[in-house]
Amino acid sequence: MDELTRELGAATWIKSSYSGSNGGNCVEVATLSSGHRGVRDSKDPAGPALVFTPAEWNTFIRGIRGGEFD
Repeated sequence: MDELTRELGAATWIKSSYSGSNGGNCVEVATLSSGHRGVRDSKDPAGPALVFTPAEWNTFIRGIRGGEFD
């Protein structure tokens, strides 16, 4: 098992406040080393996760706040 896989497995995952409680589309985010962020589907915690660099994550957050994804 590589270091990133171990880190994702041990990470503290936080469910998005926009995720509903009805079992629908739920996203969880974890802060990893060096500011990287992991993103996964909360319904499949053993499944794949996306990992973003700090720069990628900051660009994504700016896009959300700027209404890019509306």
